[in-house]
Amino acid sequence: QTQLVESGGGLVQPGGSLRLSCAASGFSLGYYDISWLRQAPGKERERVSCISSSGGSTFYADSVKGRFAVSRDGAKNTVNLQMNTLKPEDTAVYYCNAENWSRLSYWGQGTQVTVSS
Repeated sequence: QTQLVESGGGLVQPGGSLRLSCAASGFSLGYYDISWLRQAPGKERERVSCISSSGGSTFYADSVKGRFAVSRDGAKNTVNLQMNTLKPEDTAVYYCNAENWSRLSYWGQGTQVTVSS
């Protein structure tokens, strides 16, 4: 069974941290570029971070630069998004997307992140 599953979301106070994980089954994430995207209520989906298949290239949206860090764990077949110094405006459903060179793409179901006091 081929699937992508996000985990690690939850409720956190402003200034807090969360680590999201994107785990794959049925295929190896090592052959895919991975993107983390988020969608807040009433807003368009926004790409917040990407990591290349090799792990050698990363991207961060200006809104999260310096606070979020994306990384690969090849042994666990996961990609993680460490989110620090969280702000209320980071509240959203976070999705991971895996896409390879032939545009084969997988999506996870999303995980809710709520930043509130």
